[in-house]
Amino acid sequence: MQRLLPALILACAAVLPLAAQSAAVPTEKIDAVFARWTNETPGCAVGVSRNGTPVVQKAYGMADLEHDVPNRPDTIFEAGSVSKQFTAAAVLLLAQDGKLSLDDPVRKHVPELPDYGHPLTIRHMLQHTSGLRDWGEVAAIAGWPRTTRAHSHAHALDIISRQKSLNFTPGTQYSYSNSGYNLAAIIVSRVSGMSFADFSRQRIFEPLGMTRTSWRDDYRRVVKDRAIAYSPAGDGYRLNMPFENVHGNGGLLTTVGDLLKWNENFEKPTVGDAKFLALQQEPGRFNDGKPHTYAMGLMVRPYKGLPEVAHSGSTAGYRAHLTRFPQQKLSVAVLCNTSNGAATQYAMTVADMFLAGSIQTTTDGQQNRTRQEQKPYAADPKDLASYVGAYHSDEAEVTYEVALENGALIVKRRPDTVLRLRPTARDEFDSPAGDIKFIRDASGAINELSLRGSRVFDLRFKRQ
Repeated sequence: MQRLLPALILACAAVLPLAAQSAAVPTEKIDAVFARWTNETPGCAVGVSRNGTPVVQKAYGMADLEHDVPNRPDTIFEAGSVSKQFTAAAVLLLAQDGKLSLDDPVRKHVPELPDYGHPLTIRHMLQHTSGLRDWGEVAAIAGWPRTTRAHSHAHALDIISRQKSLNFTPGTQYSYSNSGYNLAAIIVSRVSGMSFADFSRQRIFEPLGMTRTSWRDDYRRVVKDRAIAYSPAGDGYRLNMPFENVHGNGGLLTTVGDLLKWNENFEKPTVGDAKFLALQQEPGRFNDGKPHTYAMGLMVRPYKGLPEVAHSGSTAGYRAHLTRFPQQKLSVAVLCNTSNGAATQYAMTVADMFLAGSIQTTTDGQQNRTRQEQKPYAADPKDLASYVGAYHSDEAEVTYEVALENGALIVKRRPDTVLRLRPTARDEFDSPAGDIKFIRDASGAINELSLRGSRVFDLRFKRQ
């Protein structure tokens, strides 16, 4: 049934003297970017600041479809991995206080972690070069993907501490891992002597006037003016909320206005000193000295010929993007409460409007490249029969039952999951859980199963 709401809610504008400040970009052009979000859908909020002054704060669509509550410019969304820069900032503040060093071994503060035989530092964690397996992916392998169970930091630490090996030697490769940021939040709490949420509030949010920002450290807490998260379902939407208490990797509850205040701190610092700001924005380096583009919770790389500092975010049905162009003193924040809200695309489209005349048009030669499809591999039926059996991982606390069904290999996982395997080479298969490889001993018998996902490398399952 059509909701009889004023048209104004489809594009609620903040009460700011915006017209003169954003005259170069007509409001209609920004509205067109978000035109699909109406009073029948969830939606997004967008904020833009120039030279430290907000020039756009608008919202589109609904914050709550059940109760006909529209999104507003000051609606609170969840920022996904945009949150990581705040966790990194909390660690940097403790380093500034002299209470820890970025080059401290992680085990100095988290002795529960195994000794992997290689230096593993806080810096490695914050720059995703630690080699730590992503605990959320391990949980998914075990049958409990993120948001399907009310995971806490205790759960995350338990999973991380059971990993007997790393994805790689710390400092030698890049692999995005939430584990490092959950451990960072735990370290902040242990070193500061207060909860991570309280430390962030006292040292970051309050000094910057981010009055509508907090951490989702208790998913049951009532948060006034929070947008409910959704995902498309059939011809409508269904709830898709992050019912978990892990935070630091994500879980920042905030508004586009508060995110613009945070970005302005890099231009006119209230939180941190010059060394703090430089460290947070300095891209990392591998052990061999080669640079990469990840700094401390921030991606630092050129965009159409311009320096850009940014991060995107995704948790359950929330999508987010925060970007800053230091030379142009331009910031854009987009927060959405639907999983098909293309926050990054929207943010960059709006940024392009304000950067017109500054950006370069380039081509990278990728347009005409075609993907080479892998030829199907026909597995030997005798090989398929040799894989059948039970395989157990102590690290993921799960058993995979490999079986044959109608001539094809499947994996059964309690209570009722069935994963179908597609052969790609001898002993190697694709699966919804990741790439699976069966390991043979010196005699040629199968004795292990190795699973590789996007953030978990070579997780071993012993044949029972």
